[in-house]
This record gives sequence, C-alpha cells and structure tokens, in this order.
Amino acid sequence: IGFWSHKPSAASAAKKAFIVNRVGDVGLAIAVMVMFAQFGTLSYAGVFRGAPAASPATLTALGLLLLLAACAKSAQLPLQSWLGDAMEGPTPVSALIHAATMVTAGVYLIVRSGPVFNLAPNAQLAVTIVGAATLLFGAIIGCAKDDIKKALAASTMSQIGYMVLAAGLGPAGYAVAIMHLLTHGFFKAGLFLGAGSVMHAMDDEVDMRHYGGLRALMPVTFVTFGLGYLAIIGVPPLAGFYSKDAIIETAFAAGGLRGALLGGIALLGAAITAFYMTRVMLMTFFGRKRWKQGAHPHESPAIMTAPMVILAVGSVSAGALLAIGGRLANWLEPVVNPAGIHVADHGIPVWIMTTVTMSVVAVGVLIACIKYAVRPVSGIATSWVSGPTTAARQDLYGDAFNEAVFMRPGQALSRSLVSVDNRGIDRIVEGVAGLVAGSSVRIRLLQNGFARSYALSVFVGATLVVAALALVRMW
Repeated sequence: IGFWSHKPSAASAAKKAFIVNRVGDVGLAIAVMVMFAQFGTLSYAGVFRGAPAASPATLTALGLLLLLAACAKSAQLPLQSWLGDAMEGPTPVSALIHAATMVTAGVYLIVRSGPVFNLAPNAQLAVTIVGAATLLFGAIIGCAKDDIKKALAASTMSQIGYMVLAAGLGPAGYAVAIMHLLTHGFFKAGLFLGAGSVMHAMDDEVDMRHYGGLRALMPVTFVTFGLGYLAIIGVPPLAGFYSKDAIIETAFAAGGLRGALLGGIALLGAAITAFYMTRVMLMTFFGRKRWKQGAHPHESPAIMTAPMVILAVGSVSAGALLAIGGRLANWLEPVVNPAGIHVADHGIPVWIMTTVTMSVVAVGVLIACIKYAVRPVSGIATSWVSGPTTAARQDLYGDAFNEAVFMRPGQALSRSLVSVDNRGIDRIVEGVAGLVAGSSVRIRLLQNGFARSYALSVFVGATLVVAALALVRMW
C-alpha cells in the first residue's frame, strides 16, 4: 500500500492499514491466550474437542475475539476504514490483496472456527449482524465513488459482507461462504486488473468521469471486465449467480423474523450492487468521450490482458464447477459440519428465489441505465448533491467517527499522560535529586580536614551511645 513512498497519501494509507489491522491482531492474540488457558492447546482438533465443556461465557468471548480479528483483516465494520485508502498501492497488488488473498482470511477464520461459533449463538449472531451491516455499508459507498479502484474496493467490502453473513448462519452457510470466497476471487481480481488496464490506457487516470466510450478501443478489457461485471451482479450462469444467490437463499432459510431481515438485506445488497457496478460499466466503457486533453486510450499488451482472460474464464465457469453436484459442499463437509448437523430446507423453491433475485438486480441495472446512460455524465462531480450522496462520498463518515471517538480522545489522553509525566513524575524525580544535591553541599561542610575535630565528633558520638545505653538499663 505504501509502495509509492513519495506520495504522502500512500504513506498515510499504509500506516492506517497497519494500525487498524493491529487492532484485530490484538483480538486474535487474546483469543489464542484464552484457548491455551482454557484448553491447553492451540490445535484445531484440541480446541474443538474441548469446546463443548467450556462455559458459554468463555465460548462467547472467544467467538467475539475471533470476529474482531476477522473484522480487521476482512475490512468489516467497525474496522473497515483502511480498505478504500489502500487503493493507493499498485493496481495488481490491489487485485491480489482485495480480491483473492488477505481480506478473505477473516472469512476463512470464522468458517474454520465453526465448532466454536456453533456453541456460541450470541457470537454467531454478532457475525451475521456485522456481515449484513457491512454488506450494505460497502454497497452504499460504492454508489458514490468516481475513483474506479475505490468503487471496486467498496464492492469488495460489500461482497465479503455477504461471505461473513453466510458464515454467521452456521453449518447451513459455511460452504456457501467459502464458495462465494472462491468465485469472488476470480471476478473481483479480473475487475481490478481490468481497472488497471483502463488506467494504463488513460495515463493513470482513475476518475471514471474522465473515461467513456472505451469499449471500441479496448475490446479485450471491455469483454473481460464485462464478464466480471455480469458475474458480480449474479447473472446466470456466471460464477456469482451460484454463490451469491445461494447466500440469499440460505439467509431466508434461517426462518422467522431473522431470516426475513437477513434475506431482505441480502436482496437489497444485490440491487445496490447491480446499480453501482452498472454505473462503473457505463461510465467507463459507454457514453460520450470525456477524456482529458492529450489522452490516447489503447488496448493493453498481452502481458496484461492474458491474466484478465484467464480470470474471465473463472468468472464464467467457477460457480458451476463448484456448485453443480455439490462438489465443494461435499468436500468441505468433514470440516464445516463434522457432526452431521441437520440443515433445514428453507422450503422456498429455487426458481422463485432466482426470479425474485434477478428482478431486484434488473431494477438496480435499470436505475443505473436511466441515470448514467439516458442522461449525460458530467465530467466534473458536482458538489450540489443529496445528503446521502455526500455521506457516501465521505465513506458514511467512518473516518470522522473514528477521529471523534478514538483519535481525538486518544490524543487528549496522550497529552494528559505527557503532562502528568512532565509536571508530576519528572518533578518528583528532579526534587529528590535536588534534595540529595543540596544536602550533599551542606553535609560536606562538616568535613574540615582537622583530626582534632574528627576525634571530638567520635568522642561526642561515643558519649551519646554510652548515655543511651545507661538510660536503657535504668529503665
């Protein structure tokens, strides 16, 4: 993230990512301590074997600590603030970090720790709440970003919210969470590399308001990016259709008010995703040219387009390969559901859920088309926007919240501690040193160098000792 060390924004983003992730690491470190103190081991098998005998409070604390670790690494609320700024790094690195590797580590941690969460329903509920909230949080932010990489970063945050939501649903959601993790790795990495290809063609320009009409000049980038777009919004039979639809179905399968709320949030997220990703497609590849003077867009060389083609193939086929026949679910069964916990059927026919989901996706696409295809796109972002748009541009004031609640009180506490150290502790230490120094100056005056004075002192001291002994004996 801090690769461009000459840019203050990159150095600041790297520091921000480091600090936020250390917060999560503290949660993981304490969780490890709790495991060792409670179970005497850190192995998965040992912890899972001892978990049923642990108290509910211990298991809940353990689950929440693991969730804290996952929130930092996977950019989930309330530790999501670093992800957008992390786009300061080189685009290929962004693709790897945000699509396929690091940010999915938190999802893996929760799913792999499933036996602990299965015994801690309160912690499991917290996982679903965090996932659902982050799902909408990231999607809303993505609607207002003009920086193509930051729009995709917000999308990553939202899609991992889907995975965390599924992981919080227990054995019913573990396999679909991992499936979305895998399919997302293909289409999101492809989208990021596609964004890098566009930036390369546009002389490192990231503002989509300065794109437009690139589909004819960049056909390979357009097709591969377009396949990633169709995959992420869940168009069948592409990869996202199998994994994201499965999460929506599993959320509704939770039943009751909980299932209705989680399923509704997942559906709403699908509609918003369709809106902002269609916005990215339209602003980048369609419409009139809004290029800066001197721009000469062109297709990227094969060394850039070849990985995009490979990822596009995965965006198309990965979902079917993992889902059809239950290949992934069967392979994960010994880990995610070793006890053979029965997963209830949601009772809603798949075709109905698919129809509903595709309907809300179509609404999101239609709204984006009306706003960014029918109407001309301005080359300059206007400041005269609605309150929600302003909030989304400011990342829903996540940084402002952290600054007000954590940074400024932390600075005030640090200043107070420095003041106590300077005015209190340092003055006490300096006072003791001054007392010793002053006393030494006066006491050394007694050393005059005359032997008769020293003899007299010894005589007086001996006399006092004898007198004291005599008095003691008398009494």
